[in-house]
Amino acid sequence: MASKSIFRVIFHNQGNIYEVYAHEVSQGAMYAFVEVGEIMFGERSKVVVDPSDEKLKSEFAGVKRTYIPLQAIVRIDEVEKEGQAKIMPAGDTKTGNVSAFPMPIKPPLTD
Repeated sequence: MASKSIFRVIFHNQGNIYEVYAHEVSQGAMYAFVEVGEIMFGERSKVVVDPSDEKLKSEFAGVKRTYIPLQAIVRIDEVEKEGQAKIMPAGDTKTGNVSAFPMPIKPPLTD
């Protein structure tokens, strides 16, 4: 049996940058959303526990697939093997120069 592809999805959510790994990533049926399914987490038998990984596991517990707004996506990569899922503050220096996609500013309405 052929092995499934593994995708690393990095996105903004409530002031944090999430990095998750999944087997399915596609343009969902909902316009302007990316559909992420079969989210992967490391095995639970580890002796060392990462708090951000545990937070992600509890946040996505019971989720079959999630829909992420297109403007929240920072990057999607197809990788060879699963890495550590994590949550980082958006201002973290380890992430480099990651920022939200600029949104157009509407001029004020004049009478």
